[in-house]
Amino acid sequence: MKFSILIPAYKAKYLKECIDSILSQTYPKFELIIVNDASPEDLDSIVNSYSDHRIRYFKNEKNCGAINVVDNWNKCLSYASGDYVICMGDDDKLSTDALEQYVTIIQKYPNLKIYHARTILIDPENKHVGITPDRAEYESIYSFMLHRIEGRMQFIGDFCFKTDYLREINGFYKLPLAWGSDDITAYLAAKEKGIANINTPTFFYRTNPSTISRTGNTKIKLEAINIEYKWYKKFIATLQPNNIVDYETLCLIKNKIENSFIKKKARAIRLDLLHNKISIIRWLFNKKKYHLNYSVLGLAILTTLKSNKQ
Repeated sequence: MKFSILIPAYKAKYLKECIDSILSQTYPKFELIIVNDASPEDLDSIVNSYSDHRIRYFKNEKNCGAINVVDNWNKCLSYASGDYVICMGDDDKLSTDALEQYVTIIQKYPNLKIYHARTILIDPENKHVGITPDRAEYESIYSFMLHRIEGRMQFIGDFCFKTDYLREINGFYKLPLAWGSDDITAYLAAKEKGIANINTPTFFYRTNPSTISRTGNTKIKLEAINIEYKWYKKFIATLQPNNIVDYETLCLIKNKIENSFIKKKARAIRLDLLHNKISIIRWLFNKKKYHLNYSVLGLAILTTLKSNKQ
């Protein structure tokens, strides 16, 4: 069983830490694919300081950029030769036994297309600042979607996908700023046979004020959220539960989906308001264009006021 670990790279600051965590794996059969997205930072000297045959380094001639960052995810995927892929940020890390843990869960559930591991959140100084909740070892697509809609945290780097399946669906699902791309790709992979979870934390996600989710253009985020919402509605309509638990869970998903997207839009606008309070006027005038309503705007204002008080 071979893994391809993908790093669509742009930032230099934590890249060495990221690479070191991967090269220290207790499970030996893997390749590390790094694709430099035409970065202005000196990634070359970091990567070239290693003489490890498992590292495969490529450079894009043209920058994909934040809006089209999923293009670089898929460029990494195009070079992969492993049976399974993990795609992670250039500032994130893996535990030393991450691949070993995946081997164990894959051997237990060999017919799935997707696996998931628990995550520890770290700050820029590598301090542990949080942990994602534990999950059932096996989940259907229904349980998986419901908990995510209810707010369960997850990241692209805490998933492991079957390579052939990702290629079958033309790679990671592309949305602007990768906003929802990890979720949709995971749902597609889990649709037929579900997902298996590792409850030992194996992924370290770095909370960082310069991430795309915190700095990306709010208008583009809202456009992506609206595309994601339409996708959800179509996807949910294709689901056909074959037992009472899945049927009832699907009913809950349908009941909660609207409120979930109200919160998602409100969070995007809130980040904008924190930098420029007067921008609420712009959102009022563009309410129809971005499919906003007073519930979204009211929640955005309320959460902004709470943040300011803190």
